[in-house]
Amino acid sequence: MTLTETFPAVFIPVSCLFGLVFAVYLWKVVSKVQLVGGQNVVRSQNGREYLLEEEQRGEEEVVAKAAEIQAAISEGARAFLTTEYKYMGIFGVIMSVLIFSLLSIVKPEGDRTKEDELRNGIFSTAAFIIGASTSICAGYLGMAIATYANARTAVEARKGIAPAFAVAFRSGAVMGFLLASLGLLNLFLTIIIFRKFFGDDVKGLFEAITGYGLGGSSIALFGRVGGGIYTKAADVGADLVGKVEKDIPEDDPRNPAVIADNVGDNVGDIAGMGSDLFGSFAESTCAALVISAVSSLGMDSPTGTPDFVALSFPLLISAAGILVCIATTFIATDIQPAKQVSEVEHTLKMQLIISTALMTPVAYALAASSLPETFTLSVPSRTPGQTFDTKEVKWWYLFVTVATGLWGGLLIGLQTEYFTSNRYKPVQDVADACRTGPATDIIFGLALGYKSAIIPTIVIAVSIYIGNSLAGMYGIATAALGMLGTLATGLAIDAYGPISDNAGGIAEMAGMGEDIRERTDALDAAGNTTAAIGKGFAIGSAALVSLALFGAYVTRAKIDLLNSSILDPKVFAGLLVGAMLPYWFSAMTMKSVGKAALAMVEEVRRQFNTIAGLMEGTARPDYKACVAISTSSSLSEMIPPGALVMLTPVVVGSLFGTKALAGVLAGSLVSGVQLAVSMSNTGGAWDNAKKYIEAGATEHARDLGGKGSDCHKAAVIGDTVGDPLKDTSGPSLNILVKLMAVESLVFAPFFANCAGGEGLFFQFFGL
Repeated sequence: MTLTETFPAVFIPVSCLFGLVFAVYLWKVVSKVQLVGGQNVVRSQNGREYLLEEEQRGEEEVVAKAAEIQAAISEGARAFLTTEYKYMGIFGVIMSVLIFSLLSIVKPEGDRTKEDELRNGIFSTAAFIIGASTSICAGYLGMAIATYANARTAVEARKGIAPAFAVAFRSGAVMGFLLASLGLLNLFLTIIIFRKFFGDDVKGLFEAITGYGLGGSSIALFGRVGGGIYTKAADVGADLVGKVEKDIPEDDPRNPAVIADNVGDNVGDIAGMGSDLFGSFAESTCAALVISAVSSLGMDSPTGTPDFVALSFPLLISAAGILVCIATTFIATDIQPAKQVSEVEHTLKMQLIISTALMTPVAYALAASSLPETFTLSVPSRTPGQTFDTKEVKWWYLFVTVATGLWGGLLIGLQTEYFTSNRYKPVQDVADACRTGPATDIIFGLALGYKSAIIPTIVIAVSIYIGNSLAGMYGIATAALGMLGTLATGLAIDAYGPISDNAGGIAEMAGMGEDIRERTDALDAAGNTTAAIGKGFAIGSAALVSLALFGAYVTRAKIDLLNSSILDPKVFAGLLVGAMLPYWFSAMTMKSVGKAALAMVEEVRRQFNTIAGLMEGTARPDYKACVAISTSSSLSEMIPPGALVMLTPVVVGSLFGTKALAGVLAGSLVSGVQLAVSMSNTGGAWDNAKKYIEAGATEHARDLGGKGSDCHKAAVIGDTVGDPLKDTSGPSLNILVKLMAVESLVFAPFFANCAGGEGLFFQFFGL
């Protein structure tokens, strides 16, 4: 090992500052696209020709209209997130009290004192608050950036594909670098501050730091569920009435739900997604730190003092990833940007491939320079009467685990592209199935989703086997960090999709013309694929993170392998209950979208039936009524699914014991991953099958009839069914498996104290 302790103390914050500065630079470039102000044309003009035909108006008026629509979307998104975060603030206070109370009353064991337990309660609570605040900040900043960029992307689309792509991608990159840099910087500073109080007690330090991951994922859960219900209620209502019943284009300004639909893209697909991937980063890092603390790098160091350079390896990987992603971004923005429609998907895909290729030697260099030749890890014991066994790990083992995660994530991304892009046969088969109506469209889409779960599951299984074989649960945690090593790039291409989608809506509402809408639709179709790739990364990393957290939980709850066999009735019962939870959770979120969409459909129909001149374009719809429906529905409906996830570990761990909870965590992971992958890819395939028919870019697509045909209407219905799958239930499931695991880890000492870890229920009945 050649690095001194000064290196991580300098390299990590400097990398974060580079990321933040680069984000500001990209934002400055985007801000050069001016939205020229003008008179308030909505209030001074009327008529279908004003609403729909750009060529009858001047350029300034079109841009002013786009600016006004952007302002309405931004106002709606800010209003919703402000209200949602007030609810989350109340939840945060309650959760903080719960964390402090339960961890502070734990009975000390071994050489720990009451003061140690009180300190753990205080600092775990502080870490939770910091993590939750960072997650809120990440989500809000993402929304602000997306709503700033959407109209600018639409305005640039009038010049061609290349300028519009540049604005959308740069804006997505702003979010990616802000979130990755801010998340890592806050975590690093938290560790530095906490270390002043914990000294060389790295086990206590990193156990308290787990609250950071819990705070991040708690906010992400409500952001994903609440935002997902909001956006899909509006989307389903707008599509069913506008496109199917009234046969008007998507994002037509006559549709009362169109503003709510575009607001939803930002609060669900942007703010929720940002918080989600921040949570994955925070939890994988926390899991790696907790596991490394009970090794020869930490409290069992041969020198008697912790090796903070080696302990910082997970943070160094994330810091180096920011610099790698900066270099990769220049390729898409300056060196080889997309200049025509056919190059968009390729350019975005190359971002993933190049960043992965560049990150591999960087990971090797960091492992070689920051880790000792060999060190030992504590792993759950196979020996009777012994809590832990030791496992010898060589430095290059961790390079292999990180590289496995890196390339495994890329494989998941590429296969997701194959199953969700309309350039490939699976989605084209789904589109072709629309010839015989929506039923066959739905059958083919479901089959595609189930099939698409095969390769990700195998990749995750191989990553787990390699990671565990080489470095135990620490190897799995570093594989998860490898998968998230190019987080900034992953976020950039993910955020690009909703920004392009919003740009298409603004182009339609501002009446920019059919040719402009075709360009934004092409950008959006690529965005659907990249969003699916982003979800694939989130799900794959969530599986690895959850298992790493599970390993840390087993270690902290003092569960040995001999007494946690699947044949143990408590473990097996927990396994079945855990496998059921993703289905219960999905049922709640799907029904919530359905209920909100029902209210939205009724309101849209009411306006079309009662507002004279609405279909003719001579009257303005009541957009605010639809925004209010989405807001109230999402805020009320997000609470029950959130309560299910948050309460399950507490109830099971305290009443039924640590082993039953271990079964629940394993069961939810096993069933949740496949369900999340199939849901996300099914919805993405249905959406792009619809766009394939609409674009009519190939002879086969033109044979299907184009917009307004029976095939198109069948595809719209399939897309509508898929909306809550890919944007609400599917993405939320990866948070479910992560959040229950990290919550169990945080509260593990309390659960171990409840009747000696056997559970209060069994103690009460003498079982």
